[in-house]
Amino acid sequence: MASDTRTGSRGRVVMLVDNGVHGDSRVQKAARSAADAGWEVFLLGIRNARSETDTWQIGGAEVQLLRVPKPLHRPPQGRGRSLRRPLAYPPGTKAAYRIQEIKAWQAELYERRVRAQVLGGRLPAVVGRTAQLPSRAAAVVLARWVKFRAGETHRLRKHQADPDALLTKLPIRSWQALLGNRSWRRLDPGLWDFELAFRTAIDELEPDIIHANDFRMLGVGARAMLRARAAGRDTKLVWDAHEFVGGVTGRDDNPRWLPAQIAYTAEYAGYPDAVVTVSETLAELLQETHALPERPAVVLNAPMAPPVDADGETPDLRALCGVDERTPLLAYAGAVNPSRGVQLMVEALPELPEVHVALVTMNPNGDNLFSESLLERAVELGVGDRVHLLPYVKHWQVVPFLSAADAGVIPIHHKPNHELALITKFLEYSHARLPIVVSDVKTMAQTARDTGQGEVFRAEDLADYVRAVRAVLADPARYRAAYDKPGLLEGWTWEAQAQVLDQVYSDLLGIPAAATGGTVPATRFPGDRRELAGTTR
Repeated sequence: MASDTRTGSRGRVVMLVDNGVHGDSRVQKAARSAADAGWEVFLLGIRNARSETDTWQIGGAEVQLLRVPKPLHRPPQGRGRSLRRPLAYPPGTKAAYRIQEIKAWQAELYERRVRAQVLGGRLPAVVGRTAQLPSRAAAVVLARWVKFRAGETHRLRKHQADPDALLTKLPIRSWQALLGNRSWRRLDPGLWDFELAFRTAIDELEPDIIHANDFRMLGVGARAMLRARAAGRDTKLVWDAHEFVGGVTGRDDNPRWLPAQIAYTAEYAGYPDAVVTVSETLAELLQETHALPERPAVVLNAPMAPPVDADGETPDLRALCGVDERTPLLAYAGAVNPSRGVQLMVEALPELPEVHVALVTMNPNGDNLFSESLLERAVELGVGDRVHLLPYVKHWQVVPFLSAADAGVIPIHHKPNHELALITKFLEYSHARLPIVVSDVKTMAQTARDTGQGEVFRAEDLADYVRAVRAVLADPARYRAAYDKPGLLEGWTWEAQAQVLDQVYSDLLGIPAAATGGTVPATRFPGDRRELAGTTR
């Protein structure tokens, strides 16, 4: 760990995040801008198998990745036998092993019969078959028994994952009634794995401010703050709420998970000295849900200008796709999963015969199965040559990179958290001055309608999506003109958001905010793809 080097800084900030930092543009920007404002910043994240290094610098901020063993993360169905289906195989691979073992035994018996027939003639073959009758009968009986137990195992797993099953709901509700917000300790003890991995590193750094990103780090930060105060240090805690936990999608294989996260967040939501979040709508919801004494400050997921130490030229989007300036090109940038709706962009291509799609989705962590499945579907539809899977670029390169497209697409489905904020890619597309095609999720749809910067379509409606795409491609200048409105893009920059975060830090320690000393970067105009850069999510 670093020695105490805070002399001359405005204070030491330790940021906590439950990922590997790469690909999380919000925490990268927050760390860099805080360091630029004179804070001594350490960003603690999680090392995974694909992490190339444990430490590096983001501007003046030091990143440290920690190893997080997760023995407590095993779901309850993975911890032992169940009385619900006592004949089911225990957790693990035993069911598959036994099925394969019986198949191998039957294959061996068949091999003996065939060998006797080929090598020994008719009489030995008859004798051999007769001699095998008991073994063959035993194999048939055991095969049926193993098949039954494997079926019991499948039925058990299905019932354990059913949130409406009585024996699933009963223990969840019992723990909630008995422990209240402390029930997460029984429903998801794996949350302790984060605490055990982070606590020593935080304590050794002796922060003045702990900045806990999202809900998993909230409890870790709260306990670190309490330990610091018990040791006589007036450490402050900032909770950066990226989303509303009650609106998070639960896990299909573990109905206990979401109630646990809700309880965990509720237990520690009252500890922070300040809360920041990503939108006014979410700020209001957080204050109401957790009875916060003040409305959280809003720090948008806005793009940032290229840092002074930025290196490397921005890749050429159209060159990577192999298309010229005349080819209609739709862009999507960020993570993909079924609820992001990106599959709609692929399904629509047969209706949009000249259009190509650039999916900037290939994550450096290597988890790209869903992206690759989109390309497989494109091949099935006969449009594989018009779907281009591209890797992430550096977060300050995203805006100029995307600006080569004709439109940016946000085909996101209706989910509670999807309704609450202008997500990162909405602001990235805006700074790239792209017409936006967005589904009718509340905040983004209303913004697009109010500004005139895009077309709104009904989520998951292919025909309406095709209509919206055709509209923006037919008259892109009409939508791009929205970005000429004075002050629109200036308020959607990270530089403006960094001032909000710095003010939060400064107020907590009772010191003056940093002097801005500069101007908000100019926005990009057609023909100039280098002025601004952006984010990755």
